[in-house]
Amino acid sequence: MRMPAQDTTPYRTQHWSVTKPVASGRDGIVVAQNREAAEAGAAILAAGGNAADAAVATAFALAAVEPWNSGLGGIGFALVLPPGAERATVVDFGPVSSRNIRASDYPLTGREKRDLFTWPEVAEDRNVHGPLSFCIPSAVAGYATLHEAFGTGRPVADLLAPALALARRGLALDWYTTLKIATSASVLRLYEESARIYLPDGLPPVPPYQGTPGFRPLGCLPETLERLAQAGLRDFYEGGIARDLVADIAALGGVIDGQDLASCRAVLRDAPTIAWRDDHLVHTAGGLTAAPTLAEVVAGMADANRAAAPDAAWFAALSTVMREAYARRLAGLGAAREPAETCTTHLTVVDRDGMLVSMTTTLLSSMGSRVVLPTTGVLMNNGVMWFDPRPGSANPIAPGARPLCNMCPVIVTPRTGDGPRIAAGSSGGRRILASVYQTLAFLIDFGMDPQAAAHAPRIDVSGPDGTSADARLPPEVRDALAASGPLAVVEHGVLPINFACPNFVRVAGGEAAGCSDAASPWSAAVAAG
Repeated sequence: MRMPAQDTTPYRTQHWSVTKPVASGRDGIVVAQNREAAEAGAAILAAGGNAADAAVATAFALAAVEPWNSGLGGIGFALVLPPGAERATVVDFGPVSSRNIRASDYPLTGREKRDLFTWPEVAEDRNVHGPLSFCIPSAVAGYATLHEAFGTGRPVADLLAPALALARRGLALDWYTTLKIATSASVLRLYEESARIYLPDGLPPVPPYQGTPGFRPLGCLPETLERLAQAGLRDFYEGGIARDLVADIAALGGVIDGQDLASCRAVLRDAPTIAWRDDHLVHTAGGLTAAPTLAEVVAGMADANRAAAPDAAWFAALSTVMREAYARRLAGLGAAREPAETCTTHLTVVDRDGMLVSMTTTLLSSMGSRVVLPTTGVLMNNGVMWFDPRPGSANPIAPGARPLCNMCPVIVTPRTGDGPRIAAGSSGGRRILASVYQTLAFLIDFGMDPQAAAHAPRIDVSGPDGTSADARLPPEVRDALAASGPLAVVEHGVLPINFACPNFVRVAGGEAAGCSDAASPWSAAVAAG
């Protein structure tokens, strides 16, 4: 009896066409992965604040409305291009390990990780969750520097007010909250305060069958935001909040201490640039982000033939270039391998004067370390997971060290004339790079309008071994990709997360337009006014 041929059509988790509206206007736009946070930033623009002020307000609001992606316990990078400036500035508040960290505290079990990560397993997953997974939380320092160096001088309390109101209200208990908490529940339950906040009765909260969702208290986070509004942002590192952080971390067995916090500062530096053909410059965060690999991809695609729209040949060339770039990136790390699965957030802002801000912040994993510090309500990052736990590796666990990460905020400027300017970035670990490059290519090389660029199907290349293609791509594109290397045809949906979640603003002729990724349920672009 002949067996029927196996069906290779990917299983579809959703049967709908989802779009996100483009926001446009001349008074400023905020794009973020949560609508309420974007509205908070847009309100600051409408009240006379600039893009830096709005970015700070949005970032703090995100801590209250999507706590699994970013927050006071996180890290990140921002790019700022003031009106009339030719060079962007990096606000670097990237990951740094504690000066007290010891590689010997992360013994290997001899097994390989077989879930989200492909590196040697550490005893008790100490580098993945819990108090020994913390890097120094530098997000508040980054927001403070952004405010001080580029803001209008508005009081910090004004910028914190939307976040404080949202935190006092609590976390919205809709289906997406249930999904995000459920994916981390098996580890959240190990930590008392985390379980108390996110797992009432030991289970993820669920919305009512009908009616409207309720809200879940966020522990002591509202009180901490209020203390920051009253005492200033450095209180997080040198005042009463710092003392509470240190006490909670020590009680849990962590090693970040008062000196680590007191020495935490964001760094300002000129943004490295990448030539995009002969007509644009891409300003990046440089250093240990994905920017050097982005530069390789841009160079590798410089001679790619361009049709009126991305075609089979273009996608096949991009697949090859990206796989080769990732092979060199990972070879440069020696034996190290980066985490592919991270939960990050990105926001982009433009104000009425044309200042652009592109900021990516993260806790690294979804829910970071899964540890909420009880006295402050701060959910801590698990940045130690960025380090290779093998002794003698190219990216080892070490005191006061900085690991390689995947964040890739960018700002694009024309080299001559009055061409469009773009601020963009993405969340999604190693998938960030592919999404950022394709977003820029759609807007610059193919001249797509913001609506088309935000919704065009993409490929993903997260390493040297293969390519994932959106099932919406036409058959001739999928065939060309399959001919160029290993291919998986996958769905661009909410979960599983097969593609990164980019967002951007584009400014042309004095008019700004922005859009977010359609598969990110809460994301939005919001115009000021």
